[in-house]
Amino acid sequence: MTLFYQTHSWGSRPQISEETIKLWEHLALKKHWRITQLPNGFYQTEYQDPKEDKWIDVTRRETMDGAESAIDASVEHYSKKIEFLDGPKVVKTFK
Repeated sequence: MTLFYQTHSWGSRPQISEETIKLWEHLALKKHWRITQLPNGFYQTEYQDPKEDKWIDVTRRETMDGAESAIDASVEHYSKKIEFLDGPKVVKTFK
């Protein structure tokens, strides 16, 4: 029986492709998002594909406020991912 173990160290930069980083940077800007209303009355959040002229659906919410909150949370999520590309940041040191 062969087992495969893989570990990741926070001491080094994560191995993330340039394409993924560009997508995160794109999604971190609210101007690339929109809200559409569906026939059933729900609101759908979508982002514009950075490569093609099409919209990708992400979530569905019952209210417009809920949809906008979902977009705001997504923008914040991708902004944090970009912020931590170089690894964790030091918040306190001891002497």
